[in-house]
Amino acid sequence: MTLFDVKTAGRDDVVPRLAADVPPFSGKVKVEPEDFVVEEIPAYEPSGEGEHLFLWIEKRDLSGERLIAHVAKKLGVNRDDIGTAGIKDRRAVTRQYLSVPAEFDGELESLNEDGVTLLSSSRHRNKLRTGHLAGNKFDLLIRETPEGAIERAEAIASMIRQTGFPNLYGDQRFGNQGETLKLGLDLLNGVKRSSDIPRARRRFLMRLSISAVQSVLFNKVLAERMQDGLLATVLAGDVLQKRRTGGLFVAENVETEQARMQQGEVSLTGPMFGPKMLAPTGIAAGRESRVLEWIGLTRDAFTTYRDLSSGTRRPLTVIVPDLVVLTDPLGVRLQFTLPSGAYATSLLKEFLTSGPQTNATDDESPPPAE
Repeated sequence: MTLFDVKTAGRDDVVPRLAADVPPFSGKVKVEPEDFVVEEIPAYEPSGEGEHLFLWIEKRDLSGERLIAHVAKKLGVNRDDIGTAGIKDRRAVTRQYLSVPAEFDGELESLNEDGVTLLSSSRHRNKLRTGHLAGNKFDLLIRETPEGAIERAEAIASMIRQTGFPNLYGDQRFGNQGETLKLGLDLLNGVKRSSDIPRARRRFLMRLSISAVQSVLFNKVLAERMQDGLLATVLAGDVLQKRRTGGLFVAENVETEQARMQQGEVSLTGPMFGPKMLAPTGIAAGRESRVLEWIGLTRDAFTTYRDLSSGTRRPLTVIVPDLVVLTDPLGVRLQFTLPSGAYATSLLKEFLTSGPQTNATDDESPPPAE
């Protein structure tokens, strides 16, 4: 197993393309914010009554953190009282819900500036929480594509509709030169403490950095399964997830579970380490333990920050049955829906050479740790 390097470990090129038989093509995304349109699919609609106000907001070319700051300033609400289901891309046009206490409903019109538009508002009983979304709808334009790109795109899309794409975390999750990942490792190893982080951003950065450690470990497990030809193979002790209900269980009868996976009933999962994570057994447990050794941590390291890293399992692949490829005068357009926690940039990796190319740095931060 290769030595761990914080500057390169998070690179998404450590995970090979699943559609290896079809060559990718060159192209640019996010040349304009309108090239990358994302609409949140809420887990539930606001009920119309309650002590919280759900704001259906569109933002253009604005990071999630700056959106929160904008709403806090305009409404005079404490940032901690603003609820979000998920963080959206900066270099994009995105639509999503935010929640604020209903008492701040008198200044809503003031939100309509600086790239923010309030589309509607409605009351609800509870504050919006991270993860309270079913998924996201995407409409993406890839510009400056070569001749024949549409045919290759359709061939790749056909494979993704059937077998899915690797559910990896992209480079942006780990920070510039791996700085976010390094902070997470320093916290988990006891090199740094929470008091070393400025109070104003302490909890945000701690969640972000520990999530980065979880994510790089997940990517490593995913990469090794692909490199060993085991992405579609159930091993003894693997933790599987039921596609219909999301329930998790440990594989005991490999032959039976292999058949269920081929029929689309269950998915292989990888680790998001934490004290509440369902652990694999047998061969699968050995593979995940070696990944912890690679990064220099033990499972117990995550217990120190159990409120930030309780742990969960994440599907290794994502099936996208509604993926559509369209010809556009400016290039190739992709339309699709992804479940909560899956990334469009990871899907684009299957289509594009050298990863998605853009003329703008996307400074968006990933969701907090599970």
